[in-house]
Amino acid sequence: MKVNEKKRLTDREKLEIRERKRNQRQNRLLKRVQQQFEQVEKDKASQAEVHVAAVPEAEHVSTISIAVPGSIMDNAQSPELRTYLAGQIARAACIFQIDEVIVFDDCGPSNQVTDRLSTIETAEGSTSARRCCIQLARILQYLECPQYLRKYFFPIHNDLKFCGLLNPLDSQHHLRQQSEFVFREGIVTSKPTKHGKGSYVNVGLLNDVRIDTQLEPNVRVTVKLPDGADLKSKKIRAKVVPPSQPRQETGIYWGYSVRIANSLSQVFTKSPYKGGYDLTIGTSDRGTNVHEVAAKSLSYRHALVVFGGVLGLEPALDNDTKLTVETVEDLFDEYLNTVPAQGSRTVRTEEAILISMAALGEKVCPATAPKSFTSFDAIPQSKDTGIQQYAFNEKRTKFDPLAKKITDTPPIHIEQIAQPDPNDDMSRFD
Repeated sequence: MKVNEKKRLTDREKLEIRERKRNQRQNRLLKRVQQQFEQVEKDKASQAEVHVAAVPEAEHVSTISIAVPGSIMDNAQSPELRTYLAGQIARAACIFQIDEVIVFDDCGPSNQVTDRLSTIETAEGSTSARRCCIQLARILQYLECPQYLRKYFFPIHNDLKFCGLLNPLDSQHHLRQQSEFVFREGIVTSKPTKHGKGSYVNVGLLNDVRIDTQLEPNVRVTVKLPDGADLKSKKIRAKVVPPSQPRQETGIYWGYSVRIANSLSQVFTKSPYKGGYDLTIGTSDRGTNVHEVAAKSLSYRHALVVFGGVLGLEPALDNDTKLTVETVEDLFDEYLNTVPAQGSRTVRTEEAILISMAALGEKVCPATAPKSFTSFDAIPQSKDTGIQQYAFNEKRTKFDPLAKKITDTPPIHIEQIAQPDPNDDMSRFD
């Protein structure tokens, strides 16, 4: 009797096991079907048509440009300091959301003949200038470029030898691979495509995206991705847009462009904007006190702020044969002293940029201000870098066998951290 009961119990267990396995197979099948359905939906979203709204020229966002003399690089005492000086200017341009940085030569044509000339590629094509101007422009371009594109546009060069010392711009358009933002910077690849099928662009994702335009390889472009596209998909279809489109649509700061001017006059005459600059501001300790200017009284569509070198803007005027004005003040709509009570006899150019842009912030009034950017969740934030993220990275402690010991210990304050572990992952840093 006991044997029969044991046998019946065993049969019941077999039935339960069989039923459990059947349910598991059904759940796996349902999960697989659900994943396939979700993948189909993601592929549809990735291949959706991208709409780009046309904006009339009168409604384009107002821009601010700054002009900096290249001769300030020669005032640095070592190659490291030359590089760091350029990095300070790039940081200031990014902080105040400058749209264009102009590097002009404030020395005479005789110096341009005797000094060694170099060339650089800008938006206007190949440009030749003195080495100090070229080096400053090259470092500015290097820092503005997103990290995943630098190896394509900036081969090993002596001008960039010490760029590893510089603080990263950490600009809003320097996106990470996991950043779910609709706009991205990319480079056109040489991956072959069928005729009329467009080109592939590397935008810093796992896979290249395809655009509907046939472009030459190794060209930097700005693309717009479909809304809700799966960033891991191999079938993303994007559209090339002007570099000004991201700021026009979302209000995000999308970096600055760099231009070379071989004289002070070319700063004004070779403006990339239609009609040139409608507001020009010169900075000098001989100018009008900036505090005497009424708030929001300087309206502009395309503003230009010009900074002088070690000796000011006067040498740039004296060395430019195409300018016929008698004084530097006659060149500008406003000639301002942004540091009226300076304690030092001199204000360095990199300091003047920070001080002047801060002082002019409440004086200028853009004709078309950019939208307020609100999609902060889609771009990297300050918490994504630095010692705080490094010390409390959740991904690191999640798989750390010592995680239990970490959680059992009292909270660690930032001041108590001596230095990070060199064996940890540094990929989150610029």
